Amino acid sequence: MKSIIKKILYWIVALTSSAAAQDAIPPAESGAEHALNTSPRHGEWVDIPVEGDSIPLRTWVVYPERSDKAPVIIVIHEIYGLSDWIRSVTDQLAKEGYIAIAPDFISGMGPNGGGTASMPDRDAVVGAIRGLSAEETYKRANAALTYAATIPSANGTFASVGFCWGGTRSFGYACAQPKLSAAVVYYGTSPSSEDLSKLTVPVLGLYGADDARVVSTVAPADAELKKLGKSYEYELFKGAGHGFLRQQDARDGANLAAAKQAWKRMLGFLQKHF
Repeated sequence: MKSIIKKILYWIVALTSSAAAQDAIPPAESGAEHALNTSPRHGEWVDIPVEGDSIPLRTWVVYPERSDKAPVIIVIHEIYGLSDWIRSVTDQLAKEGYIAIAPDFISGMGPNGGGTASMPDRDAVVGAIRGLSAEETYKRANAALTYAATIPSANGTFASVGFCWGGTRSFGYACAQPKLSAAVVYYGTSPSSEDLSKLTVPVLGLYGADDARVVSTVAPADAELKKLGKSYEYELFKGAGHGFLRQQDARDGANLAAAKQAWKRMLGFLQKHF
């Protein structure tokens, strides 16, 4: 009975939230397709060449509606690949004023040289991503960054934002690519001490407090980076679990609350460092 009451209260809160408040964050996974179909922003597919690879990096790019040049955010997808949900997150970042670029990091690894969309199911996507090394990920991210630098409406500044597997890679990429101005980690594990010693850009970590597998790596990274005098700030959201931005309807409202707070904090962080 107690759990039923909690669920009822959650849906009351969710249904009475203002449309403006909901529009201020990306949709949950279930709302991604609708968000993409109704977006007023210009989104397009581009094929980015990658040095040494015969198959280009299939990439979703969304442009903001603004009169001046914009910073660029490289969006690093979850272990579920370049899904409609990640594309909707990319669109939301463009709504905030950024040129948002989401590469399909498993481009060429699917049937007939395809990427995420070519895979027979989600398990196949997960398997492909688990076989993708950090070094290959950063090589592909660098290709996206090189492409971004040629966009006429870009202002020459870059950040990375990653989720789940992509959160881990976003943190690692910040240790490997000094051209970034900032990096954001959504519920991704932290790099090794050796990699952390190479960090040159500020990092923000956003984690569900009930995500022990990931959170157990936060304090050691924080201690190491404090010792090194490097910039790392983070927040643990009470009651939220792994993947809270995508799974906003889970955990009796805790994930939705975390999603709203984390997105707001991320925007403030990016504005500060861009």
